[in-house]
Amino acid sequence: MRRAAVLVAGSMGTALASLLADNEYDVTVWTRKEEQAEQMNRERKNRKYTGDFGLSERITATASMETALTGATAVIFAAPSHATREVARLARPFLDSDAIVIHATKGFEPETMKRMTKVLAEELTQIDPGRLVVMSGPCHAEELIQRSPTTVVVAADQLEAAQRAQDVLISPYFRVYTNPDVTGVELGGALKNIIALGAGLSDGLGFGDNAKAALLTRGLAEIARLGVALGGNALTFAGLAGVGDLVVTCTSKHSRNWRAGYMLGQGKPLQEVLETMGMVVEGVKTTKATYSLSQQHEVSMPITEQLHEVLFASVEPQIAVGRLMGRLRTHEIEDIALESAEKWTL
Repeated sequence: MRRAAVLVAGSMGTALASLLADNEYDVTVWTRKEEQAEQMNRERKNRKYTGDFGLSERITATASMETALTGATAVIFAAPSHATREVARLARPFLDSDAIVIHATKGFEPETMKRMTKVLAEELTQIDPGRLVVMSGPCHAEELIQRSPTTVVVAADQLEAAQRAQDVLISPYFRVYTNPDVTGVELGGALKNIIALGAGLSDGLGFGDNAKAALLTRGLAEIARLGVALGGNALTFAGLAGVGDLVVTCTSKHSRNWRAGYMLGQGKPLQEVLETMGMVVEGVKTTKATYSLSQQHEVSMPITEQLHEVLFASVEPQIAVGRLMGRLRTHEIEDIALESAEKWTL
């Protein structure tokens, strides 16, 4: 019998639990709410997050972390970024040091601006940090749980850990690639949420495809600039954790960040948007953290800067757009321009 644990029972956690059950794991899903665990076990549905989707008989929910982790050889952390440290602390006493640990969280810890593998390494001291795995890419829980073909990337410092995670997750409808660039994969997954807010805001303002295409393209340039400055590989941002995740999050009706941005574009204040959503919108806190990181590392991120102004300085979206469009003229790709400087004539 193969056992796995998924922490916590949100939409992505439930979708990944379903995947593991299809892969013939007996899966225990942990939730901090006893009533949610009882409802899931009684009705065989996670009504709050995945509606009427029926849960496999291989899936059991529990509010006991010890019960969830006992015997688990694969453990997936799917908590929001602000809760990951607390969940890891609760898990530490019961986590087997030989278990493969995978996280599917796309964001920074708000207080410290640390990536999730850094947070997990600090809390799960019995696990070799090189064996911590991040999973990212274009993967909406709403589609994964319906077994729609999906492709992701897993990254770890140790190849064996990445390949082990690949073995745990891969299925006929879930293709998994490996990548050694943990930093780049985590940053791609986190930073695209900022651009998704912008894409939704653009649509909410009534702008067309031209504006969205420009936003995605220049947004990717910002993501790559900061990613490389923080140690990521530029090529990672051209892959599933970069372009792939960016496209799906900026264009899909399933995207929480797009929906939040859309409401902002329609003139709703941030607090009302968050209350209406009723779920975590990672892009809001990520925008704040990323703006600080860009200032610290002196990386130009004009889209992020203007979104920060809209979210936290009450700047009207139309004014922010005007500032972006009115920036000083510059080259599209500075490196190409510098390489060609001798060929250009005034």
